[in-house]
Amino acid sequence: MTTLLFLHFLLAANSQPLHVSMVEIPLPGAQGVVSLDYLAAERASGRVWIPAGNTGSVDVLDVGSRKVTRIEGFTTRARETRAGTRVLGPSAVALGDGVAFIGNRATAEICSVDARKMAKMACVELAVPGDGVAYVPAIKEVWVTTPRDESVTVVDASDPSHLKPSARIALLGKPEGYAVDSARGLFFTNLEDKDKSLVIDVKTRKVKQTWAARCGSDGPRGLAYDQTRQLLFVACTDRVEVLDVGRDGAVLAQMETGAGVDNIAYLEAEQNLYVAAGKAARLTIVHVGERGKLAALGTAVTVEGARVVVVTRDGTAVVADPVHGRVLMFLPQH
Repeated sequence: MTTLLFLHFLLAANSQPLHVSMVEIPLPGAQGVVSLDYLAAERASGRVWIPAGNTGSVDVLDVGSRKVTRIEGFTTRARETRAGTRVLGPSAVALGDGVAFIGNRATAEICSVDARKMAKMACVELAVPGDGVAYVPAIKEVWVTTPRDESVTVVDASDPSHLKPSARIALLGKPEGYAVDSARGLFFTNLEDKDKSLVIDVKTRKVKQTWAARCGSDGPRGLAYDQTRQLLFVACTDRVEVLDVGRDGAVLAQMETGAGVDNIAYLEAEQNLYVAAGKAARLTIVHVGERGKLAALGTAVTVEGARVVVVTRDGTAVVADPVHGRVLMFLPQH
């Protein structure tokens, strides 16, 4: 069952009211808290992929019909974490051409899933569990941030039915977040414990540039990217920053968005950035203007712990609500 709530955005000064609706969508198999971290929007089809950790499944939400399809069969295990003993499972997803690549923290596996048949194909175990998972289409590789051993692990995905680890890129800190510039062959990640952002050449697998993230002791988290304008959006825990990739990472702008920010999303067609703040219980939509100038379009109330957001092609924002085992859909104004 879904719940539909109508609400207004709390708007920045001098802006016009923006009417939106919020839909609450429970995840199948959820009984209380569900571990939700990295989601992915399949923009061509209007679907959102949701690795649902401790349920042992990956849920696929059709935004148009609001139907959730459950892909089961992923291993879960109890692990000791900084937050105590938790049941871990599928936690991250990257989308390729007709294939989804799922990272599982319980098993340190990367698994391929046929996105049309909604069926698992193959899995490969990494040396250590991964965090974020990104697909690099130009070279048909999956890049996995592996903070436990301060590296990025590269997986050959040229044949999705036979995944093979092919390289380890050693870093000088713990990687967190990712973005890809497919046209220029660049992979971006942060070093959370060093307060830095990195640019890696995907062909040479070498770190090309290192920039100060300026996020402070809590470090940077998620990343998003405007490929046309070469703007890198860095999520600090209470704000977002805009870095000019073409000008050696120069900071163009920043904006406070409330505490508890993690993974952010960007809709390049509209030049809008979406930021969910888990401690502030707020979703902020920001327009990115010329030279990276930021202007708040509005904010909406979410719930505590909702710190991850993705956005579909039509501007529907989907926010993870792990505490209540669901996602929240914020429908765009038409």
